[in-house]
Amino acid sequence: MRKMQKHIVKSNRIFIGLEDSKRTWKICVRCDKMIVHETSMPAEYKVLHRYLLNKFPDCQIQVMYEAGFSGFWLHDKLQTDGIECIVTPAHKVTQPKVSKVKTDKVDARRLALNLESGDYSRCFVHDKELREDRQISRTLNQIQSKITSTKNQIRKFLDFHGLNGDLPSGAWNSSQYESLKFFKLNKPLQICLHTYLDLLDYLLEVKDELLEQLKELSKKERYSKSVALKESHPGIGWLTAIRFTLEWGDLSRFRDGKRFASFTGLTASEYSTGESVHRGRITSQGSGKIRAWLIQSAWRAIKLDPVLLHKYQSVWKNSGSKKKAIVAVARKLAVRIRAVELSGQPYTISVIE
Repeated sequence: MRKMQKHIVKSNRIFIGLEDSKRTWKICVRCDKMIVHETSMPAEYKVLHRYLLNKFPDCQIQVMYEAGFSGFWLHDKLQTDGIECIVTPAHKVTQPKVSKVKTDKVDARRLALNLESGDYSRCFVHDKELREDRQISRTLNQIQSKITSTKNQIRKFLDFHGLNGDLPSGAWNSSQYESLKFFKLNKPLQICLHTYLDLLDYLLEVKDELLEQLKELSKKERYSKSVALKESHPGIGWLTAIRFTLEWGDLSRFRDGKRFASFTGLTASEYSTGESVHRGRITSQGSGKIRAWLIQSAWRAIKLDPVLLHKYQSVWKNSGSKKKAIVAVARKLAVRIRAVELSGQPYTISVIE
C-alpha cells in the first residue's frame, strides 16, 4: 500500500480510479499529478464511503470506473452522497500502445490518470426509473434467446433418436411443437420430451407476460409521446418504438444526427494516414440488438417509403451490396427518428419528384 501524502491531499482536488470486480475493488488516488494512495477493499459501498470520508474529509472528490457487469448502482450511490462519479465505456479507456500488462491495479492507475488529465469519455447514465423499465425489454431478449435455444434442443433431441422421419423440415410453427405432446415414446424419452415441451410452454407464457408489460409501458405518460412519434415512421411498430425509447432515452443529448448515427454503430470505420484514406465496415459500437432492430425496421420501411427505397437502390447500384444498402437505410432511419423526436411532429412519408 502506498503511504498517503496527507500534506498534498489536504483540502485539494483528488482523482480516484476504481477498478471493480465481484469481490474486491482496487483504488488508485491521484493528486497534483502524482499517486498519493493505493489500496484494495471489499466490494461493498459502505466500506468505500467510509474510506472516502475518513481519508479525504475536506477534498473535492472525483471517482471514475468502467461500465460493466455492476451497472450504475455505484454511480447512483456516490452521486446521492454528493461525490462526483463518472462511468466510462471500457472500450474507450486510453492506454499506451506498448502496454502489455493488464491487472486490476494497473487498470485503477490508468483510470485515475485519465481522470486527472481529462482524457476520458463519459457514459450517459439514464435515471433509475428508465433503467428499471428498460430491464423488461432486455429480459424479453433473454427469454426469446432461451425459447430459440429450447426449440433447437427439441429438434436435436428428435434427430438424435431418429424421431424426425414424419416431421417437416425447415422452421416449425407453434402447432407443430404442440403436436409433439401426442407422440407415443418409450417412458425415458417421453419424460425428456415433455420436459422440453413444458419448459417451452413456460417460456412462451413468460414472453407473453413481458410483452404485456411493455405494452403498458408504451402507454406510460413518460414514454407515450416518444413512442407515438417513433411509430409514425414506416416500418416501426409499437414494440420496436418502446424498445428504442427505453434504450435511447432523451435524444436531445446528441448534438446532431451524425453523432447519433455514430452512437448506433452504423457509421463506417476509417483507417487513414497521410494521403491514404480507407473506410471499412461499420464501427459496430453500442448495442448489436438495437442495430438489428433498426435494420429489420429498414427492410420493412423501404416497402412503404419511396425516399428510403430510392436510398436503398442508389447504394445497392453503386456498391453492388444489398447489405451495405440496407445499413445505409437503417442509418438514415435512425437520423430521421432523432429529427422527428426533437421536432415533436410525426413523420410524414414523402415522394421522389
